Amino acid sequence: MSSKGEHQTVPLSVLLKRESESEKIENPEILHGQASQSKKGEDFTLLKTECQRAMGDGVATFSVFGLFDGHNGSAAAIYTKENLLNNVLSAIPADLNRDEWVAALPRALVAGFVKTDKDFQAKAKTSGTTVTFVIIDGWVVTVASVGDSRCIFESGEGGIYYLSADHRLECNEEERERITSSGGEVGRLNTGGGTQIGPLRCWPGGLCLSRSIGDMDVGEYIVPVPYVKQVKLSTAGGRLIISSDGVWDVLSAEVALDCCQGMSPDAAAAQIVKEAVHTKGLRDDTTCIVVDILPLEKPSAPLRPPKKAVKGKLKAMFRKKHSEASSQSDKEYMEPDVVEELFEEGSAMLSERFATKYPLCNMFKLFTCAVCQLEMKPGEGISIHAGTSNSVKLRPWDGPFLCSTCQEKKEAMEGKRPSGSRHGSDSD
Repeated sequence: MSSKGEHQTVPLSVLLKRESESEKIENPEILHGQASQSKKGEDFTLLKTECQRAMGDGVATFSVFGLFDGHNGSAAAIYTKENLLNNVLSAIPADLNRDEWVAALPRALVAGFVKTDKDFQAKAKTSGTTVTFVIIDGWVVTVASVGDSRCIFESGEGGIYYLSADHRLECNEEERERITSSGGEVGRLNTGGGTQIGPLRCWPGGLCLSRSIGDMDVGEYIVPVPYVKQVKLSTAGGRLIISSDGVWDVLSAEVALDCCQGMSPDAAAAQIVKEAVHTKGLRDDTTCIVVDILPLEKPSAPLRPPKKAVKGKLKAMFRKKHSEASSQSDKEYMEPDVVEELFEEGSAMLSERFATKYPLCNMFKLFTCAVCQLEMKPGEGISIHAGTSNSVKLRPWDGPFLCSTCQEKKEAMEGKRPSGSRHGSDSD
């Protein structure tokens, strides 16, 4: 529950209306670069600028950047790279205006991730992949992530923001509790005699992540439901860094940003990879994407302003996270309107992620599966809320609805039925 003094999330429609009512603000210039050094050949990237979508009488553009860090083979990473974007876009209704389209993205990303996972598992391949998926529409950045690849953003004003979640079991207590309550076990590798080594892993299977796409051999409580964060940038823009764990296992966000200051995106990505490999050697596939989001009149890779003190640690500076109880020193280091948080959700429960209150009550069609977009006959669909604790308050026609196979997938992810056959895996 928010305290009275806490800043509230600003509705997207309000932010866009402010833009239209003031002088028109042009879309930013998007410049990008990537670099990689390969150990296993399981990292893949997707870089698409100037993607087009119909909007009213015209066409609008957006950009997409994805990083897919595979494990136990490259099949899941390749499949996800080739299919995820189409699955996300197919979950967004046609004929939405710009603010409706952007607002629909968080839910469409959840549907797209789950459909991609479901379709890939139908191929009976045991590979898996992390995903960090970024969609940039104007000054709005939407990031969806599963696994331990990460996305950070440094604003033009010097603030550092974390736009993804880390789903390593070692550092995520909430995910450990979710897995054990769903029937899985979490522990370290036991070498005998009570000696345990290495990171926390999920058993059976031995995966050290709680969320991914693929990994059908580990158990379906390793879910593909992404953490999603959506923010609106100031017109000062900034720099995104999307990297696999080969970078983040070695470099902090601050070190990664410092080592490439003033460089073009291509040079910056190469420098970050070089820095990571130089520090501890090439132990894993090491991949980096750098995206500069700039005002049209601003040159690429501007020099950063002096850093603002953050009491020895990096912390999120979204306005909605601060309250009147914040110390005066904290407020001194917070730029007004640097980054507006529009949406954030990390629940693994589909019934919570598809809640009708956000963002568009009419987003899902009555006779279409909310995940796979399968057309259903009247009465065939199963409410997403079926079996939930508040189901007694819902009526049979309360949607959105799932087809029978997506309902089975939902129940398996929630530990409500036995998952498929499980085998040991050579997982990250």
